[in-house]
Parts: sequence; structure tokens; C-alpha cells
Amino acid sequence: MRPLEHIQSFCADDLARLNERIHECLRSSSEFMTRVVEENLRSKGKQIRPLVLILSARLAGGTVDSTVLDAAAAVELLHNASLIHDDIVDDSRMRRGRPTLNAVWDNHVAVLVGDFYTTAAMQRAIATGKIEIIDTLCHLGRRLSLGEIEQLFFAREHSLSEDNYYKVIDYKTSSLFVASARMGCQAVGADSAVTEALTEFALLFGRCFQLRDDIFDFYDSEVVGKPTGNDLREGKVSLPLIHVLLDESTPGRETALELLRHDELSDEEIRELQALARDCGGIDYAFRAMEALRDRAAAVLAPLPDVEEKKLLLELFDFVIARSY
Repeated sequence: MRPLEHIQSFCADDLARLNERIHECLRSSSEFMTRVVEENLRSKGKQIRPLVLILSARLAGGTVDSTVLDAAAAVELLHNASLIHDDIVDDSRMRRGRPTLNAVWDNHVAVLVGDFYTTAAMQRAIATGKIEIIDTLCHLGRRLSLGEIEQLFFAREHSLSEDNYYKVIDYKTSSLFVASARMGCQAVGADSAVTEALTEFALLFGRCFQLRDDIFDFYDSEVVGKPTGNDLREGKVSLPLIHVLLDESTPGRETALELLRHDELSDEEIRELQALARDCGGIDYAFRAMEALRDRAAAVLAPLPDVEEKKLLLELFDFVIARSY
């Protein structure tokens, strides 16, 4: 059994109840909305964010009750809303091997479905009866929006720095994992020390998760099994390329910087930038960064009880680093 399947198996009953809850709260009197939502739910992804929430709640000493499930549903629904809206902004045509909502229907329908998911997320947060969970979800929504805005700004300004890179992924990616860990702890009334430890773990986990995704973008689509080079096509420069471009000794650096100033890049130009990151140590640097994040995450969890959930959170971190999909 592969690592992720092992973790999903451990939480199988909880995930089954969670998905029932998500389907239930997305039901409506609109036949068209029901049709679109049902098609969208056929591809639910790996559900790593609710896994982090459930494992955090368990590690904090709680049980997976209705409050935990409502919190997990809220995060997963808001996450999916953000994906729908991101696909519209980026004009993406495929996600998880399937056509996006905006590709199947149009932007108008996709925006409305994304809004529908957002309000469903808020309803699930309210259903917990815990104002701190509602507050966490609202802060998450703000951070996701700010992340998208900052990413657009840095791309348009051609701003290259590791600080800006991590700022964006803390907003766009880590924030979802941070909210998951925090809401899991809030749902079971965990003490502040456990909550802060799991929140810090989730921040590091989220950074690693995005780093691994960004590495995929520097290989041929045939190797990865999905379209690559999309970030570069949209003017987004991630850590592997940032690292080599900040090194003034990198051969072809000035040519690469000039390419990044272009409004559009050809497929050949994208391949040149991908090769530069691979050949000049950018990928190796990103892997070292992931290993350092994993070491810090293990140290953060070290003081917590040595229970199965703690082991599984670290296994999840290892899966993210090693994954090929």
C-alpha cells in the first residue's frame, strides 16, 4: 500500500462521513446547479487538507465528531471554491485530468458555482457553533485572495526574490493547511501549545507541498503525466528558477531574465527556462529546501505525544516530498 493510501485507509471512515456531508450541503433546488456540482465532485482530489485537519484533531486528543467533520467540510469546500476561481483567473482548461468547470461550461457558470461552494463553506463553519472556527475560515478566505493578488503583482513587476516567493505560497497554499490544523484543534478544544505546534507544522508542510508542485513544472509533461510549464507561461517564477537567476554566475542568466520580461513565451522559450533551472542546480536546491522544511516540521512535532496520528502526519510530509503525481 502506498503511503497516501495507508493514511487514507487509517481515516477511511472519517473521510466517508466527510464526503457524505459535503454532498449533502451542496444539494439545492436547482437541477442545473445539482448537475454541475455532481460532475465537479467526481474529482475530489487527494483530500490532504481534511486529512491534516482530522489527524490534528485526533493528535490533540479529540474524536472525529460532527464539529470536526463540519470544520473539515468547510475547509475542503473553500479550497474547491478557490480552485474554481483560480481556473477562471488563469484560464485553465484541465485540472486533475479532467476539464475545468470554465472549460466545460463558461466563466459565468464557474463563478457562480465557486460562490455556491464558498457560501456552503461558511454554512459548515457556522454549523460548528464555534466563533473561532468561523474566524479562522474568514481569515483563510482573505489570505487566499491576497495570495492571488500578490502573485499577479509580482508576475507583472517581474519581481524575483525568495521572500516574495514564500510570501505568495504562504498566502495561497500554506494558509489552507494552517487553517486545517488550527480548525481541527479548535474543534476539539486543544490547548494553545498543541495548537501552535500543529499550526507551525502545517505552515512548513504547505510550503513543502507547493515546492513539490512547482518542481513538476520544470519537466516535460510526458515525464510528469500532466501539462507543465504553465506557471512560466503565466509569468509566475518559482523557487528552482528564482534560485539560479539570483546567482549572477549562472550561464545564460541575462538571456533568461530578458525572456521573462516578454508578455508571452513560446513553447521553446519555456523549455529553455525549464532546462536552465534543471541544469544549473535549481531543482536540487528546491529538494534541499524541502528536506530542511521536513526536519523543522519533525522538530516542531517532537514534544507532542508519540501516537499514530503524529507518525502519519510525518508520513504525509514524506509522501509530499517523494510524490510523482
